[in-house]
Amino acid sequence: MLEGPVLLSLACIGVAAAANVLGGMFVARREWDVRLLPYFVALGAGFMLAAVLLKLIPESARLVPHAPVLILAGYLVVHLFEHTVAPHFHFGEETHHEHHTDRAASVSALVGLAVHSFFDGVTIGSGFIVDPALGFLLFTAIVLHKAPEGFAIASVVLAAHGTRQQALGAAAIVGAASIVGGLVMVALPGLVGWALAISAGVTLYVAASDLVPEVNKEGGTRIALTVFAGVVLYYVTEELLRALGV
Repeated sequence: MLEGPVLLSLACIGVAAAANVLGGMFVARREWDVRLLPYFVALGAGFMLAAVLLKLIPESARLVPHAPVLILAGYLVVHLFEHTVAPHFHFGEETHHEHHTDRAASVSALVGLAVHSFFDGVTIGSGFIVDPALGFLLFTAIVLHKAPEGFAIASVVLAAHGTRQQALGAAAIVGAASIVGGLVMVALPGLVGWALAISAGVTLYVAASDLVPEVNKEGGTRIALTVFAGVVLYYVTEELLRALGV
């Protein structure tokens, strides 16, 4: 029988996966205001940077003595992956339908986002294993960029002349990858120290090398302040969890 923290982590991972599908659904139904996307990305970037630097890295260092090496490995693996297996994918560019892509590019984008999403599940799952409060913080950090991820991959599929059903299916695959990552942590909880450290490197890459550059493309004071708002949201969330005794 699954314990409470495990069930809670799987529920949160399920919500995060559903956010991927929701983002894809908005694209398929043309209901999403694309002007809001940069603000979701900026808010998520600030929250993720705060979470990884203030929580994930210190907690990883507490759990495993060689955490810095694992964190660097996580960062570099995603960097290598994005520039070899999935070189066509750059977060955010695919939301413009006037830039048509081929099917090979859409497949590489799907693979790239699925790998990211797998580690999202690993990150949330390992966070809950260490401490429910940490799990909630990591869940909040990750879910903020899940809908834009779903939006992005669905846009890639449509730009490659795929159907709306295929676009929604691609978003569902990305979401399912998070669930797989969470199930891996449920099955192998003894790897939590390693998983948390590698996830810290992956999360740092997503925040600093994927999301922040996209924010910087927008320019303007409001988008810059939204990143700071993400950091403030992290602090408020942490204080709220502490007040609730989580």
